[in-house]
Amino acid sequence: AVGLAFEQRRSMFRTLRALGLPSRSLVLLLALELLTFAVVAGCVGVAMGYLVAAMLLPDVATSLRGLYGAELEGTLSLRPSVWGAGLIIAILGTFASGLQGLWQAARMPLLAPARPRAWALASEQQILVQAIVATLLLVMAGGLLMFGTGLIAGFALLATLLLSGALVLPLLLMLALKAGTWVSRGAVLQWFWSDTRQQLPGLSLALMALLLALAANIGVGSMVSSFRLTFLGWLDQRLASELYVAGRNTAEAETMHDWLVPRSDAVLPIWNTEGEVMGQPVLIYGIVDHATYRAKWPMLEAMPNVWDEVAAGKALLANEQLARRNHLKLGDSVRLPGGHALPVAGIFSDYGNPKGQVIIANDLLVRFYPEASRLRYAVRVAPAKAADLADALRSALNLPEEAVIDQASIKATSLKIFERTFAVTAALNVLTLGVAALAMLASFVTLSGMRVAQLAPLWAMGLTRPHIAGLELLRSLALAAVTVLAAIPLGLGLAWVLLAVVNVEAFGWRLPLYIFPFE
Repeated sequence: AVGLAFEQRRSMFRTLRALGLPSRSLVLLLALELLTFAVVAGCVGVAMGYLVAAMLLPDVATSLRGLYGAELEGTLSLRPSVWGAGLIIAILGTFASGLQGLWQAARMPLLAPARPRAWALASEQQILVQAIVATLLLVMAGGLLMFGTGLIAGFALLATLLLSGALVLPLLLMLALKAGTWVSRGAVLQWFWSDTRQQLPGLSLALMALLLALAANIGVGSMVSSFRLTFLGWLDQRLASELYVAGRNTAEAETMHDWLVPRSDAVLPIWNTEGEVMGQPVLIYGIVDHATYRAKWPMLEAMPNVWDEVAAGKALLANEQLARRNHLKLGDSVRLPGGHALPVAGIFSDYGNPKGQVIIANDLLVRFYPEASRLRYAVRVAPAKAADLADALRSALNLPEEAVIDQASIKATSLKIFERTFAVTAALNVLTLGVAALAMLASFVTLSGMRVAQLAPLWAMGLTRPHIAGLELLRSLALAAVTVLAAIPLGLGLAWVLLAVVNVEAFGWRLPLYIFPFE
């Protein structure tokens, strides 16, 4: 919008300068105009954002609490720092958008704004400067990737990657348009490519917005789809048992165990305690040697005889969060509460768990920590018999509904939490694409209206209005096609950074990246 405002008023700038207005005064007035619009729009935007947050907060808080263990208040608080930050973002973003126009208005000769070609040549020089800045940002992104640590470095990497991609887009478009001119035969096609290149300054910002919107949709969509695919596979592995039961006290849990043993294929204890491991609170679980774990437990790294070592009480398993935070590798020794030390025989994935977790043989858990909770069991039974067994258990021992949960219910609840968590992401994807599409439409409509006088000679020389309209449509498709092609690698890079850098720094676990070319 800011770029179009400058593009539309080139003749006005010429007139004001010719009447004696100094270039400094013109730039100051334009900056004041930008500031006014930014403050008004920022205030409206922050107020609307508060309303959106108020509607979304209850579901988001529930989802984040279930998936990540994050505790959020159920009500919004009006913090001046948040409102102030929103206004500052609006003002800085507006001035960043108008910086190129302000610079050109200040530096161009008096009558240059009246000559479209002069304006385009000045813009081409600006495009080369942008390409140099994009290269520097890309180098900075590489440095952050190799040497940066922490969540702030991850977000800085995202910023430099996206900004470099946006700033280099006009250069890619200019090169593509020049290539079109070189390979074209005939006066009309050569005019078409040259004229499109001349319109590039007025369209570049809208195309950059489209690029960022497409890249964000590709990146976030790939991240969410990768997360969903990995999460579902992980649930199938971790929730291999057909039923999960929990007693309200140890005596009730033992009664449930004794009742289930002759009526099921296996009753696997899920006993645990909590203690400090390597300076942080960690859940310590006991595990028995059973085919369920050998066949299903999701491992990221493991020794060849991992389950034999764990079952014999000679080693332990650590989840990815604990391993990443403490740089653990296979064979490293971990000292448990009470001074017991065991080597790491395997590192397992544990998506959604904010805490570190250690698994040892169940016999060791009982011996080392007799106070460990012994309330929960996983029950293996034929899937067709699971529902009847659950009803019979509740009826026989007079148990509440929540004491016996079937595998399907847990998976359905987990998937529901997942979908609710990322429903906001889908809404934001639609919003960003809508804003980018509106910017593109406004750019083309405005520039088309400004160029009626330039197109009139073509019509007078014999080109029909449908022919001219077809060329205008072809112009839009050509620019959009180059932008889409540029957005694909940028979006995939964004997805990789989100999964391999930001997610690891934020939650301590990494997701694999899957490519979805048809989504």
